[in-house]
Amino acid sequence: MPDEPSPSAPGTHVRAARWPDDEGAIRTIREAVFVAEQGIPAALEWDGRDARCAQVLALDGQGNPVATARMLPDGHIGRMAVLAPWRGQGVGAALLGALLRLASAQHLPSVRVHAQTRAADFYHRHGFRVVGEPFLEAGIPHVAMILHISGKET
Repeated sequence: MPDEPSPSAPGTHVRAARWPDDEGAIRTIREAVFVAEQGIPAALEWDGRDARCAQVLALDGQGNPVATARMLPDGHIGRMAVLAPWRGQGVGAALLGALLRLASAQHLPSVRVHAQTRAADFYHRHGFRVVGEPFLEAGIPHVAMILHISGKET
């Protein structure tokens, strides 16, 4: 994935990240958002799957990491974290777009996400639909959502 400017968040760009090369930046963002802000235990946040995932980072105009997300090989998108000052500026949409392009290039028929219920509208605006009932994950209400990339339901 080439370095991509974010049209919805001027001055930022999204690039592929590699574990462990970018581990420090990814950890800093996810620790700030999930562990410090949302109170998720670090033992739950660091699930040992990062090395198998496609990772993306959003950087500001000075090259500072401001957001991250990952996708498991099966198309499960997760760990999308945007630092508070950058929320509402299109950074999350840029991360999601990069992962969706990657999923399409890998010919995945669909992608899934366990969305915090407060973020479900964000995913819905990008074509995801809720499947199943709400559930708790790390003590936070979530819903499972799916987006069919190929146009066929799986």
